Amino acid sequence: MEFKDKQSIYLQIADYICEQILLGKWPPGERIPSVRDLGGMLEVNPNTVMRTYEFLQNKEIIFNKRGIGYSADEKANERILAYRKERFLEIELPEFFKTMYLLNVGLEELQARYESFITDSYPTTL
Repeated sequence: MEFKDKQSIYLQIADYICEQILLGKWPPGERIPSVRDLGGMLEVNPNTVMRTYEFLQNKEIIFNKRGIGYSADEKANERILAYRKERFLEIELPEFFKTMYLLNVGLEELQARYESFITDSYPTTL
């Protein structure tokens, strides 16, 4: 996994774990890799993975069963979507709006490009 400079590594690992859960690779209720296993897979310090797991536990996305390990919560998908939506609206969207303003991109141009993107990327849904 290649890490970006703009975001803490533990949050990038949290995003990775959330993606695995959303993709069904680590289904709710089933065990996810141990702290050491994931640290080895991603080539990061186990302490960083532990910080990630604590963060995701606080968000109620994963839980720890003593003696068994960590698992994705039954409502993990809902909580991941809520967490990502909140982060998008609170952090990413304001930055996006700032860039739009600085580049003088209007809502009309944005809407046209959005509709084109949706049509090209998801043609069967419209």
